[in-house]
Amino acid sequence: MKRFILVPMMVFLLVMSPSQVNAITMPCSMVLEPDDQNLINAKGTALVYKVQLFPPSFARTNISILAVHLPEPSNYGDFDSYEGFAHIPGEISWRFILYPTPEEISSTWAGRFDLITADMKNVEVQVRLSNTKTKKLGPIVLKSNIDQCK
Repeated sequence: MKRFILVPMMVFLLVMSPSQVNAITMPCSMVLEPDDQNLINAKGTALVYKVQLFPPSFARTNISILAVHLPEPSNYGDFDSYEGFAHIPGEISWRFILYPTPEEISSTWAGRFDLITADMKNVEVQVRLSNTKTKKLGPIVLKSNIDQCK
């Protein structure tokens, strides 16, 4: 009798809770891969986690990006910087500046955004070219999807 009740209950829980199966567990990180396969050394990583801001309020999601071995932005035309860009297609997007480190050969670009309140479903995280004077966002250089977050 117990088996007769247990099996349907387990099936019910799996069918009625698909969002739990698809939800990411935070904190997690993902590797950002080059959009152009000729950029063999370019890589990045994104860290996604809940952050408690001050003054105390509800937790928000943080996305932090670190990108290495990127070409100079000006190699792509009228660009002078890189930006982190994350978006849920057709719903919302977030842009944030990536700052270069002062290194001799190739800068490491890093930045973060702390104010995300949306559910982190179907989010694509990117590193994109940027023109800081015109605020023009350029092509994707590195990218990954939140589904790759582990």
